[in-house]
Amino acid sequence: MTQTRFLTLSDVAEVLNISASQTYALVRSGDLAAIKIGGRGQWRVEREQLESYISRMYDQTKQFVAEHPFIDSTAD
Repeated sequence: MTQTRFLTLSDVAEVLNISASQTYALVRSGDLAAIKIGGRGQWRVEREQLESYISRMYDQTKQFVAEHPFIDSTAD
């Protein structure tokens, strides 16, 4: 069975466990690359673009954690 190349915004929302409106905001802001296809201009996200986005978010999170170390205020 082959994987689907393009995902709907609903599919992406499910993968990321976020709402469809949050997914739409990611696409409209340019954070997540997508295309509009068909006469009704339906959004599609290429699976490769989604994986790239996820990888970038891991990198950004790693950088954030390095710059903002967790300090346990309950430790003596």
